[in-house]
Amino acid sequence: MKGLRNALGSKNISAAWLYFYIHFATEVICFYCLTKQVGDSTFMWLFPLVYDAFAFVPQSLIGYLNDRLPRLNTGVIGLVLMTAAALLFRLATPGSYVTLLILCIGNAFTHIGGAEVTLRCSSGRLSHPAVFVAGGSFGVITGRLLAQNGVPYWPVILLCLSAIPFALLADTYKDRSKSAREACDAYNYASPGISPAVIIIAATLIVIVRGYMGYGIPTAWKKTTMQTVALYFTMGIGKAAGGIFADAWGIKKTAIFSAGAALPFLMFGDNHMMISLIGVMLFSMTMSITLALIVSVLKGKPGLAFGFTTIGLFLGTVPIFFFTFTETIDNCIIMAVLTVLCLVMMAKIIRKDEKKNDKLQNAH
Repeated sequence: MKGLRNALGSKNISAAWLYFYIHFATEVICFYCLTKQVGDSTFMWLFPLVYDAFAFVPQSLIGYLNDRLPRLNTGVIGLVLMTAAALLFRLATPGSYVTLLILCIGNAFTHIGGAEVTLRCSSGRLSHPAVFVAGGSFGVITGRLLAQNGVPYWPVILLCLSAIPFALLADTYKDRSKSAREACDAYNYASPGISPAVIIIAATLIVIVRGYMGYGIPTAWKKTTMQTVALYFTMGIGKAAGGIFADAWGIKKTAIFSAGAALPFLMFGDNHMMISLIGVMLFSMTMSITLALIVSVLKGKPGLAFGFTTIGLFLGTVPIFFFTFTETIDNCIIMAVLTVLCLVMMAKIIRKDEKKNDKLQNAH
């Protein structure tokens, strides 16, 4: 319990909660606009594919830019761009790919803002970026439901605008007297003796696998709106819990346990909501862990490090747009093989946990 208190009560955790809300507002406006646009069969699959490509992949470039220009408040820039895109969708011709591109780039800017702030002020803790990332799951389902239930554009636009003061406030938590390398120096989770390139490639592969598996999880039980809400909320809780437990009990123990324990729940929860949700929560816990691994070898470039994870997510989701395995047994076999692969990689590339995480508990 002491470890959990240290994680949740750590210095600058407020910045993470500010970006939890910003990330929530970001995904609300993005998925509200997407849901409004995909009614035409021409755009049904192409619009989301273009969105994933231009929202995820450019984050590495924007992250690198923000690493070089740390005073740039990418969070505010992103929120302004997404607000402009929503207004264009409302006032201009629906289905505009130019407007979609503006929405995507705004989303990318806001994500990098959250990554830069939470990584730089976390003193090596995973709970900060984990809390920030968790907000997106709640926003995705909220945006979809608002669009499906006919809520007009203006409340969603106001929600996005309301996040701008939060982005300005969150930016004040960064210690501008420290370089990115100094701010991220406590991220030492990669196994010594393994080259940085191998760490980055392996961690990105784990993200690719997680991105693909996330769409292949058997969820025949998901038949109602409330069950869908429960699924997304559980994902968000799992993402936050992964960072919190990693800080409290150790990153390697958390990674191996959550990935391994999730598999039977995911495989046998197809028709059982509670069993499936336990698996989903455990499965979601590795998100901040892969980010921490890449930051560990790119201490001076936290924005670029975050960009590698989003490229991995995009590559993991691309196959879903072209083919899926409809048979449950096929999905289970693929999940089992991919899980074992990830467990082997994590066992190799994650540094052995320090006793009681003393280094984190003493960090300032």
